[in-house]
Parts: sequence; C-alpha cells; structure tokens
Amino acid sequence: MSHLSECEAAFGVTFADKTLLQRALTHRSYVNENPDFLLEDNERLEYLGDAILDFVIGEYLYHHFPEMREGELTSLRAALVKTETLARFALQLDLGRYLFVGRGEAESGGRERPANLCAAFEALVGAIYLDQGLETVRDFLAPFVEPELERIIQGELDKDAKSLLQELSQGLLQLTPTYRTVAERGPDHAKEFTVEVVIGGQVYGRGRGPSKQAAAQAAARVALKRFDDRGRGG
Repeated sequence: MSHLSECEAAFGVTFADKTLLQRALTHRSYVNENPDFLLEDNERLEYLGDAILDFVIGEYLYHHFPEMREGELTSLRAALVKTETLARFALQLDLGRYLFVGRGEAESGGRERPANLCAAFEALVGAIYLDQGLETVRDFLAPFVEPELERIIQGELDKDAKSLLQELSQGLLQLTPTYRTVAERGPDHAKEFTVEVVIGGQVYGRGRGPSKQAAAQAAARVALKRFDDRGRGG
C-alpha cells in the first residue's frame, strides 16, 4: 500500500477505497500477465471518467463563458479532453511512473504512451468521482483546466488548423496546401506519423502525431505560426 500512498500524495487525493485507485492505475497488460491479480483493469473506470470529464469541463465552460455560442463551447471542450491534452495532464502528475503495466508493455514504452496516459487520467477521474463525488473532481481538475484553457485560447488551438491554413493560404497566396506523409514508425499499436504541409512546392511545416490526421494538424499549426511570424516581420 506504500505505492498507493505515494500516488495519493502526488495526486493530492486521499481515497477511502484504495482499490478504486489501484484499479485506475492498472493497465490490461498487467492483468494479462498476472492471472492471480484480483482486480480488473482500468477500462471501465476510463469509460466513466471520459463521461465525467465531458460533463465537468462542459459545466466549467458554460459558467465561465456565458456569452459563448454552443459551437465554440463544443470546440473548446474537445480541445480540453482530447488524447494529447489529457496525456499532458497525466505527465504533469508523473502518472506513468505509478501505472501497473505488464513487462512487455513497459519495455515497449507503455508508461510514456499518450493513449495509455490519457486512459489512466480518465480512469483516475472516474475513480475520484466514485470515491469522493463531483466536487472533488472539480477541485482536482481546476489546476489543469485553467492554464490549459488560456493556452488553447491564446493559440487558437481549438480551431481546425488545416481549415485556417487553407483560408489563409488561398487568401494570401492563391494556393491550396497539400499534405504528404514522410515518415511512419513504431509498432501497429503505437504508430507515430510525420506529415509535411506543402504550399507552392515549398514545405511550410512538419508535424508528428499518433495518426496521419493528428500529424497533419500539427504541421498546419507550424505553418500558421510561420505566416504569423512573417506578418510581424519575422
């Protein structure tokens, strides 16, 4: 239980039911490699936590942006609950360090894999809700949501970067961006793609991501920054 006590100290939440915390931290690979393990993996808690996150963050945005339209609220919420964002929250907690994962999963980088970190963060939220209720979930999420929301709004990261780039490129250059996948690496369950965005035969940005779509969005954001820098004389 010392491991769980260390987790509680790191997460700032003391659980009445320690098994909820342990389940939230248990990847299915650990259960598969340890048939005598008495608890289930974190996938059911992940499912619950996903729904709780949607509600709590939706509620937060509703109250903090009373004049914002439904579409904009939905876009902001999507940016806050996407895999990359939740994985970044998990990294702030050093959550990967505390996960119960199988040996093979650990050796293949499972503790740092964004999908695993996102799932564990969602499961942790689900466990906190079952153990402590919504108010504790709100308190737990606030230190993550507030600075991330500011970053998203300032960088317009809730916008579709590819659509914004196309509008800008066609408006300024009368050219339409094209995207090409230039690299693909990693096993099937943990692929990383590298995509370049090309405008008028020139590479304007390169991005990486767990899917071609995510990598293309990352490349478009780099290209948008390049346009912005040029507009400021950069």
